[in-house]
Amino acid sequence: MDSRSLTPAPRVPRVLLHLLMGGLPALAALRARDPSVVAVAVAMGAVYAAGPVLRGVRGSARGAALWLGGLCAAWLVLLALTPDGLWAAFPLYFLQLHLLPVRWSLPAVAATAGAAILSYVGHGAPLNPGVFIGPLLGAAVAVATVLGYQALYRESERRRRLIEELIATRAELALAERHAGTLAERERLAREIHDTLAQGLSSIQLLLRAAGRLLPDGSPSAGHIERARQAAQDNLAEARRFVRALAPPGLEHGSLVAALERLCEAGPGPRVRCSVSGTPVALPTPYEVALLRIAQSALANTVRHAGAERAEITLTFMDDSVILDFVDDGQGFDPLFRSPSEGGGFGLLAMRSRTESLGGTFTVESSPGQGTAVAVTLPLPAGVRV
Repeated sequence: MDSRSLTPAPRVPRVLLHLLMGGLPALAALRARDPSVVAVAVAMGAVYAAGPVLRGVRGSARGAALWLGGLCAAWLVLLALTPDGLWAAFPLYFLQLHLLPVRWSLPAVAATAGAAILSYVGHGAPLNPGVFIGPLLGAAVAVATVLGYQALYRESERRRRLIEELIATRAELALAERHAGTLAERERLAREIHDTLAQGLSSIQLLLRAAGRLLPDGSPSAGHIERARQAAQDNLAEARRFVRALAPPGLEHGSLVAALERLCEAGPGPRVRCSVSGTPVALPTPYEVALLRIAQSALANTVRHAGAERAEITLTFMDDSVILDFVDDGQGFDPLFRSPSEGGGFGLLAMRSRTESLGGTFTVESSPGQGTAVAVTLPLPAGVRV
């Protein structure tokens, strides 16, 4: 017999079941006034009372079935001795439906109803519709009550688990949003420092150097200009340290190429290969941040949605641009009909936004069953041409 966790029975119906199982056999014994009937009724009550006490009955589906079989055997003996024993069929229906799987409980209820009817007829009682309707109606009520309650309980448990999952997911999303907000603010500050303060200090340093060349060596003004240039250079180095400190964790301990290689080696998902083409150059921090984030987002989409076995990241350094290509062999999709609500859309929008914010171009090519290819092209600033 299949083992299964029993649906917990409410307290009030359980108490009523105890009263019926104790009272109905006792009532049959009082009406019969036969010592053998009294003995069987007492034995039946003892078997029933032992069920909640025995650990093997409470903790094992097999033990519960054996106990129920013993109880039904005692009832059949009582049924053979007196027709009043059929009254105990009604609480037996509930026990059978509660303790046995549906594929066994329904035949057991039908057999119990049939035994009650045959016993009543076998004891010579006059035939009338009530002889058949009573046990069958009781069986139908028991089946509808127990199966209906079990269906409601399963639905309630499903909703409870769903609510717990939603609460856990909401907490995870809130944490992820806080983390993403922190990283976004760090990146924004890094861009602002790089594009304003660092660039301004660099320009000041170049201007002071040019001004120092116009003055004769050894003049007091030349010394002041040199000290000012040195101060600008020191502050520029400090600004660049701030930019590096605000960069994403993946870029803290190496170049963009090293960060992409670590990305390919970490985490579950498809086998990912990273390759570099051309002569690598040091990119501005906003470029490195954008390319790393786009690669991370593309790989995350592949892991979550594509079911791919292999993926490849290629970073290509051209004379006046840097290109990031991400290709996988997953199930693909139709970009024309992919909306954010269907998954993956927000990631594509974020990647496109990052690319266009740096004046680059973003393309995605995919079709169902043909994998996905993402390409990002960023023009290199004049100071970092290959």
